[in-house]
Amino acid sequence: MLSSMANLHFLSFTVLFCLLSVQFCTVSSGALAIWKNHQKRPYHRRPVLSSNQSSCSLFIGTWVRDETYPLYQSSCQIIDPEFNCQMYGRPDSDYLKYRWKPTNCEIPRFNALDFATKMRGKTVMFVGDSLGRNQWQSLICMISAGIPVGSPTQIIRGDPLSTVKFLEYGVTVSFYRAPYLVDIDIVQGKRVLKLDDIGGNANAWRDIIGVARPYQLCTTTPPSPSEWNAGAVTTSKSCYGETTPMSGGGTTYLGGYSDQLRVLETVIRYMNNPPFLLDITLLSAMRKDAHPSIYSGDLTPGQRANPDHSADCSHWCLPGLPDTWNQLFYTALFFLH
Repeated sequence: MLSSMANLHFLSFTVLFCLLSVQFCTVSSGALAIWKNHQKRPYHRRPVLSSNQSSCSLFIGTWVRDETYPLYQSSCQIIDPEFNCQMYGRPDSDYLKYRWKPTNCEIPRFNALDFATKMRGKTVMFVGDSLGRNQWQSLICMISAGIPVGSPTQIIRGDPLSTVKFLEYGVTVSFYRAPYLVDIDIVQGKRVLKLDDIGGNANAWRDIIGVARPYQLCTTTPPSPSEWNAGAVTTSKSCYGETTPMSGGGTTYLGGYSDQLRVLETVIRYMNNPPFLLDITLLSAMRKDAHPSIYSGDLTPGQRANPDHSADCSHWCLPGLPDTWNQLFYTALFFLH
């Protein structure tokens, strides 16, 4: 029932509930899983894109250069300093020019006007840690860049709840800070996770969830920099100086992390309402170039001068990788059968 936080250091969970029947939706960041709890489906079924009716493995592929990217600029006002790499001096910009290409299909480009229109009157809530905030800000920027200039918005910053409302469309995008999702107790002077209880954190959405059929999303954090070169000698554990994605689409980059994913997959498979796993772990692990590194507003000049100890290799630059997470979220909501 109780587990020490150290035992779960490799996981960062967030949850997506798309409560379309009551016009509410909750999202999270990091491998993604979608439930439709009104019907059981085979685990990890192959998604079908409505655009071409072909079977598509969304999460096996490569990063390809695309000069039409990024989808928005670093001037997007919602981006926190710790994610705004261009504003804080990152000298290269090639990392902004990559698009995820599944091996045997094309996924639709994010269309902000289409998203806002289809989500009219609904709320998207990201629930999780700072990676959830990373993805929340990404989605806000993606929507803002694609709807008409001057379309009114309302921004409410708070803790644990922050919200942006796109008033013309009645679309609300919120972030609820719950770093571990599950509740935390104090036992013998130590903080421990209650792995079977989210009662405290769930207060923000329990009343709405209880009467709807949600899509739920859970995500895992990609491997750490020390696992980038699995099987090879690693000379540095810092993402500093990385400017291009890893090539290829194999699972080599996951190293020992694949064992942890298999645990997650086994748990999901035996749920009463098994989810379809939107697994962004591999495609994210390939983006060693997309971290803030030392180009973060959270670092002092002294810290920037010592990248091996101070580089942020956990979060992601915006614009950047979380935009692909949201493109896959958009694809899952509106283009999968």
